[in-house]
Amino acid sequence: MDYLPLFAQLKHRPCLVVGGGEVAWRKTRMLLKVGAAVTVVAPDVDREIAEAQAQGKLTVLREAFRPEHLDGKMLAIAATDNALVNELVSTAADSRNILVNVVDDTPKCSFIVPSLVDRSPIIIAISSGGKAPVLARMLREKIETLVPQHIGKMAAMAGAFRDKLKARIPTLTGRRKFWEAAFSGRFADLVAAGKHQQAEQALEQLSGQITTQGEVALIGAGPGDPGLLTLRALQLMQQADVVLYDYLVAEPIMELCRRDAELICVGKRASYHSVSQDDINRLLVEHAQAGKRVVRLKGGDPFMFGRGGEELQTLANAGVSFQVVPGITAAAGATAYAGIPLTHRDHAQTALFITGHLKKEQDTLEWATLARPRQTLVIYMGLMKSVHIQNQLIAHGRSPDTPVAVIENGTRPEQKVFTGQLNNLPSLAEQAASPALIVVGEVAALAGQLTWFGDGRAVSDADPTQAPTAVVNFA
Repeated sequence: MDYLPLFAQLKHRPCLVVGGGEVAWRKTRMLLKVGAAVTVVAPDVDREIAEAQAQGKLTVLREAFRPEHLDGKMLAIAATDNALVNELVSTAADSRNILVNVVDDTPKCSFIVPSLVDRSPIIIAISSGGKAPVLARMLREKIETLVPQHIGKMAAMAGAFRDKLKARIPTLTGRRKFWEAAFSGRFADLVAAGKHQQAEQALEQLSGQITTQGEVALIGAGPGDPGLLTLRALQLMQQADVVLYDYLVAEPIMELCRRDAELICVGKRASYHSVSQDDINRLLVEHAQAGKRVVRLKGGDPFMFGRGGEELQTLANAGVSFQVVPGITAAAGATAYAGIPLTHRDHAQTALFITGHLKKEQDTLEWATLARPRQTLVIYMGLMKSVHIQNQLIAHGRSPDTPVAVIENGTRPEQKVFTGQLNNLPSLAEQAASPALIVVGEVAALAGQLTWFGDGRAVSDADPTQAPTAVVNFA
């Protein structure tokens, strides 16, 4: 972020506006609306500013700006049509560590004024950091249509009920559950209908019905692109008190969790386990039994080569309530973003998903079945076992020139796709980094033709007589 969004309390605080025209009045009116003590400096001022002075709403100094006018001020706004004066205001304010805004001149601003959707006390601010003000205005127009007018009244009534609720429901988690139920239930409907007295009664009634029982939501975060999250997943992530997440969950997805939720990384990496499975199970049970809403966030789908089922068995045995939100598994998401269809009438009528995270001496896979032609084989966690995978597939009948692809960071901006043939799978795997997916089958040859995601050059099959791989970097 280039700017930290803040909501400042300016009531009775001294603020300076330099300029006396229409733009200056617009900024002055904004400051007056929040109760600031405004001084306007300009040799001449428009009628609106003069009338506001006559009504005692502000102070006007009919003179040219001098740096001394900034003394004792909290912030300043330069709104003249003289670039030299605006620059002087900006420089003088910066030297005094006073926040300054120069209208329509972002480089000279230490703060900017966002577009606002006003449903007081609910205020929504939208800013492009001065890069695209028209886009910010368009977003504001859309949000204006989405946020009903009664939201402000609802917030005001909630504020009046807070102290009473705190006496009845002592825990923060319990009060949070109460407000979520109120804002999505009968209370909200009554406020929208203008039945304020009945809405207050609904709050009273609801305050005696909230339970403190915790629960766990096992959620699939998908392969990486936040846009592939389900709506239900996002809703539960926004409500969570505690989030236990894996390494494979992308950072942009973690940013969508509730800001004050406790985030606990319990992920595992090859050759390094940060938290044992027993400890993960224990944490899930302990937090839920403490009355918290827990999200267990796993990459991809929680039931696809994860241990989601084991975790739910632990919760069931402990009597903890739970729910499951499926996610898009990497085999579906990463291949789609790489332009590789899992099935195709001309190339593959079946698709098999396996994990390569296995010990050679404990390999019980049916390789003869996996090596059949005209099918797609998708291998999770297979980079470190690529030589073993290659040898087994060729030994059981898969042609060495079968197309293959290795997809690194599938669906993410940094996605890379390495394509080649089964006989050079180990060299492809060496170039890729986890998380990565191996795709074996005729459909992998379509990647170059069907590539669509990112700005990289098209993926194409490697020419084994020239180079072992073709690489596309979508970073």
